[in-house]
Order: sequence, then C-alpha cells, then structure tokens
Amino acid sequence: MSRYYYDLHIHSCLSPCGDNDNTPNNIVGMGVLAGLQIMALTDHNTCRNCPAFFAAAKKHGIIPVAGMELTTAEDIHMVCLFPDLESAMAFDEEVGRHLIRVPNRPDIFGEQLILDENDEVIGTLPDLLSNATDISVDEADSLVEFYGGVCYPAHIDREANGIIAVLGDLPPHEHYSCVELHDGSREQEFRDKYALDGVLVTVGSDAHCLWDIRDKERFIELDDEPYSSALVRQNLIERLRRGL
Repeated sequence: MSRYYYDLHIHSCLSPCGDNDNTPNNIVGMGVLAGLQIMALTDHNTCRNCPAFFAAAKKHGIIPVAGMELTTAEDIHMVCLFPDLESAMAFDEEVGRHLIRVPNRPDIFGEQLILDENDEVIGTLPDLLSNATDISVDEADSLVEFYGGVCYPAHIDREANGIIAVLGDLPPHEHYSCVELHDGSREQEFRDKYALDGVLVTVGSDAHCLWDIRDKERFIELDDEPYSSALVRQNLIERLRRGL
C-alpha cells in the first residue's frame, strides 16, 4: 500500500466559471508544486478537456483521473470519476444527451475553452455547461456505474448545489460509500451529525482558479503493485466505491 496525496475536484477553463488560466498544463504544474500525486479534472457536465489533461499529466508525473462534476435535475453537484479516459468520454456523450440546453453567454458566464495538450484552443462549447441536466440524483449513481465510474455528492458542506442544502438531509448511506467536503476541518462535525459510519470522506478544492489548488494535505492509501497509473486509477475507483 502506498500513500497518494490527491485533489479529486478541479475545474479547467472549459467550465464557464473556470479561470482561463486553468489550462491542463497549468493545473498539472500547480499540482506538482503542491506536492500532489493524483489529480482529477471535473469540469461542469463535460469531460472534453480530459484528453489534454492526461497528456499534460503524463509529462509531469501526475496520475490523472478523468471526471466530471455532474449537475442533476435537482441542481445538485455530483463528483463522477472514471478508471480510464475512454469510459469518461463515453459518459460525456451520454450527459450531452441530457443537458438542458441554454446558449452560453461568454460575456456573462465566461468562455468554455477546449484545449489540446499544448494548451492551444481547439474549440468551444456553445451550450452553458453549468446548467442542469435531466438526470435525477437517484439515477446518477447507476448511470455512472454503467460506464465503470463512481459517483458521490460534491461539497456537502456548502449551501450552493450541495445535496444536504437542496434536499434538507443526506439520503440513506446505502446510496453512497463516499461523500466530499470542501472544508476538511468539518469532517468530524459531519460524521457526528449525519452518522457517516462506513462512509469515506474526501476533501476537494473545487478549484476554479490556479491559486485554489491546495498544498498536499489529504491522502488515500492504495495498492499499486505491480505499479502502473492505470492500476492506481482502478484501485482508486474501487476504494471510493467500497468506502471505509
């Protein structure tokens, strides 16, 4: 078992609220400076910058995870992570069929830039990615699992788009083996209040600007022998599914 410092919730310049400096190479570079070993790219309702993110991570020795921050029909944010790039891109196509389409206004919401591995702009997405999908919170977990991934509630300690704030409570624990906090110092508070026995609590930066990426603090122990980044990713997904 090896200890891996992680950040599993990061946005790029493809998210409308993401800073344009949040390019794949800049994100990975900040991760190196922060001492991270695993980083997940989780743009709003899309994985389209994950290929460039994987290429950038390979150059800098970071283990990349392809992901998405899915917005459910109830306007709840869910972290969705996948064991490989192909599964994530297939899920991206699926979500594209469920996005409630509203044209993006870059002057109001921000640009939505698709980049290549050299951080060159190769396209944009015309529909507002931070809008809701028609996928319910009850449907999200099984849909993500169908594509080989894991899905869990994002930043449950926040008012905006947090599952507790929206629903008034955390659904029964059998739905989720994992939840995310934005403020890790509140873990015991939430464990006590919501009886999170057997639930793995992750802490994500939800970085929309480069300076939001935090120095290494939270880690997860994973089996990585015989070593490969693909094995680490797969074991990460299984660990998140399993919980404590």
